Amino acid sequence: MSTVNPQPLWQPDPQRIARSQVTRFQAWAAEHHGAPADGGYEALHRWSVDELEPFWEAVTQWFDVRFSTPYARVLGDRSMPGAEWFPGATLNYAEHALRAAATRADEPALLYVDETHEPRPVTWSELRRQVGSLAAELRALGLRPGDRVSGYLPNIPQAVVALLATAAVGAVWTSCAPDFGARSVLDRFQQVEPVVLFTVDGYRYGGKEHDRRETVAELRRELPSLRAVVHIPLLGTEAPEGALEWDALTSADTEPVFEQVPFAHPLWVLYSSGTTGLPKAIVQSQGGILVEHLKQLGLHCDLGPEDRFFWYTSTGWMMWNFLVSGLLTGTTVVLYDGSPGYPDTGAQWRVAERTGATVYGTSAAYVMACRKADVHPGRDFDLSKVQCVATTGSPLPPDGFRWLHDEVREDLWIASVSGGTDVCSCFAGAVPTLPVYIGELQAPSLGTDLQSWDPSGKPLIDEVGELVVTNPMPSMPIHFWNDPDGSRYHDSYFDTYPGVWRHGDWITVTSRGSVVIHGRSDSTLNRQGVRMGSADIYEAVERLPEIKESLVIGIEQPDGGYWMPLFVQLAPGAVLDQALLDRIKATIRENLSPRHIPDEVIEVPGIPHTLTGKRIEVPVKRLLQGTPLEKAVNPGSIDNLELLHFYEDLARKRA
Repeated sequence: MSTVNPQPLWQPDPQRIARSQVTRFQAWAAEHHGAPADGGYEALHRWSVDELEPFWEAVTQWFDVRFSTPYARVLGDRSMPGAEWFPGATLNYAEHALRAAATRADEPALLYVDETHEPRPVTWSELRRQVGSLAAELRALGLRPGDRVSGYLPNIPQAVVALLATAAVGAVWTSCAPDFGARSVLDRFQQVEPVVLFTVDGYRYGGKEHDRRETVAELRRELPSLRAVVHIPLLGTEAPEGALEWDALTSADTEPVFEQVPFAHPLWVLYSSGTTGLPKAIVQSQGGILVEHLKQLGLHCDLGPEDRFFWYTSTGWMMWNFLVSGLLTGTTVVLYDGSPGYPDTGAQWRVAERTGATVYGTSAAYVMACRKADVHPGRDFDLSKVQCVATTGSPLPPDGFRWLHDEVREDLWIASVSGGTDVCSCFAGAVPTLPVYIGELQAPSLGTDLQSWDPSGKPLIDEVGELVVTNPMPSMPIHFWNDPDGSRYHDSYFDTYPGVWRHGDWITVTSRGSVVIHGRSDSTLNRQGVRMGSADIYEAVERLPEIKESLVIGIEQPDGGYWMPLFVQLAPGAVLDQALLDRIKATIRENLSPRHIPDEVIEVPGIPHTLTGKRIEVPVKRLLQGTPLEKAVNPGSIDNLELLHFYEDLARKRA
């Protein structure tokens, strides 16, 4: 990584810098909390990580966070894991998400778009009314703070209402998208034992209707904890026997009652990809998410009441939760439910145009697909309102930066951002006052002491190392579900560097203060911006009698693509012919989703393991990326070293 300063691709003009919320916040925090008045973002960031308590107190005051009982101090305990934020304070996330209803009752809180690409508004007053009605009905069903509520829902307004009503009651929300098969959903929901399930009868995607009533019936059978099922007739079918009707629960004109809960009270459960067994059920808090998202959306994304915030996502991905939090800043949130490329590759640009999106987020994979398909967004759509295009899911390649600059607009703020489900936020990315360099994230986020470390824990500059965070963030998990002694939580992030969060990404922190992400340092699959678990694929594929064992690897390509081969060891007598290939793909599609289908299925002589019997995904990934065998793996840890020569040879042939 060169330390030579290249020319930035984009620089904000002085007016933009002056009117940005982060500039105004810095001046105010200098006056009231001892922040540096000069030195710009770099000085503000240094203060925010050196002086965690004044910084986070300043965030709560700047955004007028309403504590119904005061906190004793900002940080009761700063050790990781287990940091204690704002002890003594009580509040409610949903109350803050609906505050704009008081001043902007008839403005749109949500703009809902399906594959017709015609936006339909839900006003702030209507959103607040529906949340009030549903929260009252949930309480009438016996829902109490801490109970779990699950949604098997697409990205529709009802999902937002259900989340906010759940939070208003102090219950705990969790969701999966309806393109997940029953097994994937049950692996997640069975862990948390929901008492209410919100569900659709099906969804529309790619111009087709997908009936999910059989899957819903299976979920009801396999979730004995359920006391109520709520039917949302997206495809217009009758409610199944024993289910409640959505319209009946949301028709009353009821003022919402917001349960005041402790700062660390659970808000929602998100799920890791499940690379090694069941997905981790990651619990984040009402207060932690509230203050982290206010910081991230208000200061970093520069969102406010005049903005329209669109991110292409599904309810099974943390970006959906992040998108809904746009409401915290009084922003109109754009919900798009449909295929990212229907009826053509330019679909998301059309949605951005028709909704007047000012901040539009998508995946790096979509940007590269548009480039490959010769889409011309700036020529074919009116994107004059779009101030920022943000990308996440995987690193945006240099060609993606150039293409956005050339094909959308030269004066475009391009924000490649990186974070994780684990914190439901960004470690690094958007800063409205800094230049954008090709292939780089602008800077680490405020309050986040992001560093690149070598194996001995020494910080690196202009060299590749492990992404670590050395101080606590409010949105770090309060715990994992069903992890009573905290060992699974500890082992996930803190086993490499005690007391320091290790995320599992390779990064470079440059001498300019920007960040380059190089992909996963572990074996998580990350396709089209969605992290997936290899374990789900193994479970599906290895049900087939012809498959003895399998191994799936995801590899970031230099051109921004992503290669995901599935290696299969066949049972004796089986042949990898077209019929078996078709069955493998059909099995994955039915049990998981089309996104999980591999790019290639390759027969191998055997699958290598550790001595304790675990498949070795990371060493095989490294071999396929061209790392020499002796550097890719510790030979003493492998059950059959000979098997690795196959992957070594394959890497040579592909190169």
